[in-house]
Amino acid sequence: MGMNSLQDIVRAEDGAYLRDLGRAFGGALLFSLPLLMTMEMWALGFAAEPVRRLVFLLAALPVLFGLAHYAGFSARRGLLNNALDTLTALAVGFITATALLLIFNVLDASSPASAVGQVSLQAVPAALGALAARRQLSGDPNEGDEDQASYPGELFLMLAGALYFALNLAPTEEMRLIAYLTTPLGALGVLAVSVVLLHLIVFETGFAGQEEAETPLRAFLDFTLPGYALCLLSSLAMLWVFGGADGHGVQSLAANTVILAFPASIGAAAARLLV
Repeated sequence: MGMNSLQDIVRAEDGAYLRDLGRAFGGALLFSLPLLMTMEMWALGFAAEPVRRLVFLLAALPVLFGLAHYAGFSARRGLLNNALDTLTALAVGFITATALLLIFNVLDASSPASAVGQVSLQAVPAALGALAARRQLSGDPNEGDEDQASYPGELFLMLAGALYFALNLAPTEEMRLIAYLTTPLGALGVLAVSVVLLHLIVFETGFAGQEEAETPLRAFLDFTLPGYALCLLSSLAMLWVFGGADGHGVQSLAANTVILAFPASIGAAAARLLV
């Protein structure tokens, strides 16, 4: 191979990576904007316990790594490339969050600790968006279709979708108000609707990326029930991170978890559409 040909390949690869990086910033903005403009998230950046913020950031790393493997803002694969994409997506998330919070004039620049807390909470959903950008923002409708997931991988993607939707709503007061107003029978109704919608969206609607199963019962047992369990788990985790689980009895905590698991179940069902 001649020197000119090698240089052409390098330039092409550099151009492709810059394109992927640009899409990553677009995905970060698209996915994180609702939280970046949410007042509760601005306050939680400095009100939430530092330990919880740290746990949130560390727990996000394996989720981001998994998304880098199954989606990713670039077509590169492999352990090292997935790790690099994860770190790059986090960097994109931090840059996007910092820039937007500064533009909105809500970043507490007077306290470095508070500013870091605000940005770190916002960077994770932005990084999720960055890793989903290749599938969502590509000009080629078939790009990303090569990323096939195994059964554990499909469950992981459902978890990622549930976490993203729960993350967007867990900090808001509306979730707590709905949980406070609901009755035990109403909570059971929300649970039933969540499970039904999760099953219908994944298997019955004909959406792109929906799953296939031998029988409806097999589908319900293999995907719907485990998927809803992951929704409950992700909702409880987000409530803990944002202080929504503090000071509640068992019944109240269950109501908060079930209410938040409703949008989480929609996120889990839509995960294969988004990723």
